[in-house]
Amino acid sequence: MTPQRQLVLDAVRQLEHATPEQVHAVVVRQADSVNITTVYRTLELLEELGLITHTHLSHGATTYHPVEAKSHAHLVCRRCGIVEGVDLTLVQPLADAVAAEHGFEIDIPHLALFGLCATCRAEVAA
Repeated sequence: MTPQRQLVLDAVRQLEHATPEQVHAVVVRQADSVNITTVYRTLELLEELGLITHTHLSHGATTYHPVEAKSHAHLVCRRCGIVEGVDLTLVQPLADAVAAEHGFEIDIPHLALFGLCATCRAEVAA
């Protein structure tokens, strides 16, 4: 594990859910010579090694998170962009119903549900 790779892994762990650009922003604070291409390659390598995984939370960039985080689905606020993990037991009944009704198996760790977080709901209601 090179120092640059460790910095990328540490950034993913720190941010919990992060795009390559967000990871790069954290890494360059400690090593300004690390470019975005290095971050992308390192994220791919770390995923191949089973240290991180990815999900697609919108039409934008792929989002990475550490595998040691408990497997989860994602709640994404359309207003502020916060991403929160939600326990699989909460969405498993939905996955089971979809499988029974349509024969389709949902890849729950890649599942993202979009809406408004509690903070944004309160601000909109005010």
